[in-house]
Amino acid sequence: MSKDTLINYVELPCRDLPATKTFFASVFNWTFTDYGPVYVEFHDKGIVGGLYQSELASVTANGAALLVFYSPDLATTQQRIEANGGAIIKPIFDFPGGRRFHFTEPSGNEFAVWSDK
Repeated sequence: MSKDTLINYVELPCRDLPATKTFFASVFNWTFTDYGPVYVEFHDKGIVGGLYQSELASVTANGAALLVFYSPDLATTQQRIEANGGAIIKPIFDFPGGRRFHFTEPSGNEFAVWSDK
């Protein structure tokens, strides 16, 4: 498949780079490459992207795009998120095609996790 016009990279603001790196490494097994003190890249998780130092956060209430993870076991994923400093901001709910919940990570960025089970 051609890479022409495919979404290929995403960048997210990050108030606390060390806490956010620890969170994603612990919950979703992300690995990182550091590019100085204010930028890190994550890879090998479906899309490559970066985290950059910022006082801003990506939240849907402000019009931000929502990045959504898949999990076959929402309850276990939710427990890992909470155990590693994430906050559930929308509890598990049904939607056409499955169920999902929304959370914020330690820097305040909003994400969702869905399951078709």
